[in-house]
Amino acid sequence: MKLDEFLFSSDHIWVKKDANDVLLGLSDHAQKKLKVIMFVNLPDEGFELKIGEKFGDVESVKTVSDLVSPVSGRVIGINQSIVDEPDAINESPYESWLLRVSADALSDSLMNHEMYEECKERL
Repeated sequence: MKLDEFLFSSDHIWVKKDANDVLLGLSDHAQKKLKVIMFVNLPDEGFELKIGEKFGDVESVKTVSDLVSPVSGRVIGINQSIVDEPDAINESPYESWLLRVSADALSDSLMNHEMYEECKERL
């Protein structure tokens, strides 16, 4: 896995292009802050994401955190294995995608891995 293939939002969501779609997931930094992830609540297929709007949440032993979309588009796939076993995010956050999206637009504020690493603690 090459982290330069990922873009990151200030809300610690990663975006990776996959053919004509994008995958969304939770960054390594976010999963470390959350500790043990217990539940992931995601929208159904067909849900329309909008940049900057909540699309679900993640519950850990520590807190519940909103998932905020860095893309606009239609959800075309949900990683059911993450819904069933959310702690997989803690084990491999960059292989544990949450949603597959047919994206119409990406946020202008997405960062490459280097930029994200430089500022992630301040976000």
